[in-house]
Amino acid sequence: MLPLSDILRLPTARVPITTETFVSDILPPVVCYFATAFLVLLPRTQPVRIALWPITAVLAFRAATSLDVCMGQQNLNFLNIDLQLSMFCIAVRTLEWTVQTKPFIRVAPRSSTDVPKRNSILDTLDLACSLRGCGWDWSQGLYIPPETHPTSSRLAFATSVLISGLKHTFICGTIHSAVQSFSPDTFGSVDGGTIFDDSLPPHLRYLRSSIIATLCAFGIYSILRAAYELTAVPGVLLFRQHPDQWPPTFDSPWRATSLREFWSRRWHQWFRRLFIFLGRYPLSLIFGRAGGVMGAFLASGFMHHLALLAIDPSSEMWRMLLPFGMMGAGVVIEHGVAWNKTGGWMGWIWTMCWLVLWGNVMVDGWARAGMLGCSSLLDSATPIRQPIERLVRMFDEYLHAN
Repeated sequence: MLPLSDILRLPTARVPITTETFVSDILPPVVCYFATAFLVLLPRTQPVRIALWPITAVLAFRAATSLDVCMGQQNLNFLNIDLQLSMFCIAVRTLEWTVQTKPFIRVAPRSSTDVPKRNSILDTLDLACSLRGCGWDWSQGLYIPPETHPTSSRLAFATSVLISGLKHTFICGTIHSAVQSFSPDTFGSVDGGTIFDDSLPPHLRYLRSSIIATLCAFGIYSILRAAYELTAVPGVLLFRQHPDQWPPTFDSPWRATSLREFWSRRWHQWFRRLFIFLGRYPLSLIFGRAGGVMGAFLASGFMHHLALLAIDPSSEMWRMLLPFGMMGAGVVIEHGVAWNKTGGWMGWIWTMCWLVLWGNVMVDGWARAGMLGCSSLLDSATPIRQPIERLVRMFDEYLHAN
């Protein structure tokens, strides 16, 4: 058993993950996380939560900065990103639960009007694993996309979700291979590089970078949807959860006719509560509604910057704060000009142009850090990867020939 002073000691360098480092570095903040989730469901436990949170925060920071989950393989750097974001979520969520004065309450699912039965263990697990807060009183205002899978039975739901998850896994791998093929020696590798090709004239340079940014957006959509749906299968079949507990995460983002609709309804809402707590609440108290909107997006930019630090400690914060901040500025502009009534084909053009414009800056930040060079799902699928690489090279050669 490690003494408390050793557990709380901050790291000086990353070390490979082993059974020993998992137990000493990752397990303690996870235990504190679940303990706080259990306590916030009980009355008169805030003093205990207040005492526990500083320990949780230090342990989460220590785990995020001390371990090398990719075991020195730079093409697996996304594992370090996952670890860093997980520990960030643990620190922020437990802080919110610490300042909560009243216990959280379960509410009836969409398919039922019955008051849910209380089960402390299951409620703790559900609260800890539910980022959106589906079925909890603290998620008021959360938009739940309409269900697209059959819910007549658990087996029908799980089968449909499994097929969709595998399909989007393949789509993500295909897109990732295409993006890497644009420049395999720079941003297509772990060394990183810019998506802006200075050898091209401006109109072709930004056409090329916009295509790359758009492909990255669809790649992110595909991998997040695939991960969620493949996780839903054991949740429904093994743990006997109701399909209502696994509502869709996306609602056709490409159909958004305003930035507000895109970010609040059609894109995933997994970190919605974190951004509200970290950014919207404090800045709205000072600058009103516009400050709250900007605060939420700046909090998102900060979180994405933390993700990049896991693979490139020299990454510059402005490369994430600027594009995400401008997304918030776009939402504020919409409200000021059209009072949230943006829509139709003009609204769609406005939305897509703004997303692509600042998406270029966002994706360039990821590319420079080497994120796009991480391992692809099609690395070993040569018969599939080769036609993709040839097609992209032909297109890139065509751009450079004009």
